[in-house]
Amino acid sequence: MPFPFRFVVIASMLMGATTVHAMDSVAASDTAVPAPRHAKPVIAVLALNEGTETTDFLVPYAILHRANIAAVEAVAPRRGRVSLMPALTVELQDDLASFDNRSPDGADYVIVPAMHADDDPVIVGWIRAQAAKGAVIVAICSGALVVGKAGLLDGRRFAGHWYDRNKLRERHPGATHVPNRRYIADRGVVSTTGVTASVPVSVAIVEAIAGPARAAAVAQSLGLRTWGTTHDSAPFRIDASRVLALVVNSVAFWRRETIAIPVSDGVDDIQLALTADAWSRTYRSQALAEASRAVKMRSGLTLVPTSPLAGNGTYRVSLPADRLPVMQLHETLADIGRRYGVATRELVKLELEYGTQDGF
Repeated sequence: MPFPFRFVVIASMLMGATTVHAMDSVAASDTAVPAPRHAKPVIAVLALNEGTETTDFLVPYAILHRANIAAVEAVAPRRGRVSLMPALTVELQDDLASFDNRSPDGADYVIVPAMHADDDPVIVGWIRAQAAKGAVIVAICSGALVVGKAGLLDGRRFAGHWYDRNKLRERHPGATHVPNRRYIADRGVVSTTGVTASVPVSVAIVEAIAGPARAAAVAQSLGLRTWGTTHDSAPFRIDASRVLALVVNSVAFWRRETIAIPVSDGVDDIQLALTADAWSRTYRSQALAEASRAVKMRSGLTLVPTSPLAGNGTYRVSLPADRLPVMQLHETLADIGRRYGVATRELVKLELEYGTQDGF
């Protein structure tokens, strides 16, 4: 979900925002990610330089790169830095024009994360063009808002982050929201629920390309129990306890602290993304990657870290190399609960639309 969420959600909560669910009716064909068009598939993971959601972007890229079943490329309108939100910065070598030159027939899959602006004309136009060439468009979390601006939700079923559902219905009255699904596919457009759904849908793409055995092997390497569509939408709603936690944490500015994550070459993108994202959603802290130089992550992406931080007022967290990547979120949430309390931990889970019943 885009970073402005931390400001606008306060007003929405206090006004008593509600979510109305559509019929929970999905044909079996609507849950399977479509197969690729090419024998050697190409996957483009899209970013907006000015702001792209951390986990939505890093996790699909890392999982699909790890799977080694397609050419996976991270692209943005411009080469260079991409500011991730709510934390981290990466440096990309490719832009949209260079991708188009290499792959004039288009990608097999285009991954669309949540972005700071959902109506950037270059991004929207490029997504529309890729869809016209036959690419499967995969909207992660609030990436559905971006895909909707490209005209690709109209008349389709969609999932979407719980916070966006009413907005998506208003913008696309001919579209149908389907609850209780982590992701749903409808005629070449796949959409997911919140941030953490980026994990199972990425493994579902592996299955679409290379089959269930390869997907199972990738899931096992991640610590993911299942990548199915099962999801309970009911717990993800605004209630009094979450409002109270948000307000208390937001106004207590004097208690804010920096969460430093020491990183070095080979750091696991998935562990890092889940850790930095969760800590930066507490309204009590901001996570930073700490190193003295640029770092090459496990996937090959270049991380632009913060210079080493002073010790005072900094809480350092580690990323154990022997921990399965998605298990990092369990440990991070437990640490948040110990440091800031259960209410803050539950607030972060709400923002990430994360529940253990979803498979990790």
